[in-house]
Amino acid sequence: MAYDKFTVLKSTAVPLPIENVDTDQIIPARFLKATKREGFGDNLFRDWRYNTDESPKKDFVLNNAIYTGKILVGGRNFGCGSSREHAAWAIYDYGFRCVVSSFFADIFKNNSMNIGILPVQVSEGFLDKIFKAIEENPHAELEIHLPNQTITLLATGEQESFSINGYKKHNLINGFDDIDYLQDMKEEIKNFADKSRY
Repeated sequence: MAYDKFTVLKSTAVPLPIENVDTDQIIPARFLKATKREGFGDNLFRDWRYNTDESPKKDFVLNNAIYTGKILVGGRNFGCGSSREHAAWAIYDYGFRCVVSSFFADIFKNNSMNIGILPVQVSEGFLDKIFKAIEENPHAELEIHLPNQTITLLATGEQESFSINGYKKHNLINGFDDIDYLQDMKEEIKNFADKSRY
């Protein structure tokens, strides 16, 4: 199995209300040498998290212990810039399983779904409500319900639906990547191939 199955996620969230977060900010280019998906979380938002002397920047949200959870809430146009899949790897390796924004760059969105991160696109108004809820209570929880395709602010019950490609939804729910999906269908493929011989 490529990664954890994603069905329903209830979690607090980490707010990053910055627009146009690009993939070089998510994982700087100098950390792209590794080919395995492990260890990238240490360098997630590296230049925003640390000073040049490696000391943590106190004002950056990932260095603030009050904010925790498996959901990252970003500003509009999250994941723009280059197509590096390492950006998604870094977010997953850090421990996030969902990113919420009002708009995602397409390549980042697809890279995320390919490795088990659910990008949830919401309206600008609902995104503002999420940021406000977290500002008022850092322990506010969100519920991401993939089968129903809904995101809910649990404190108020406010909810919004989100869209997702059916194939990607199936894979996320089952913890499949593209290869896992084909392997799961191997009997069907074999039967089809056998019938095609005649």
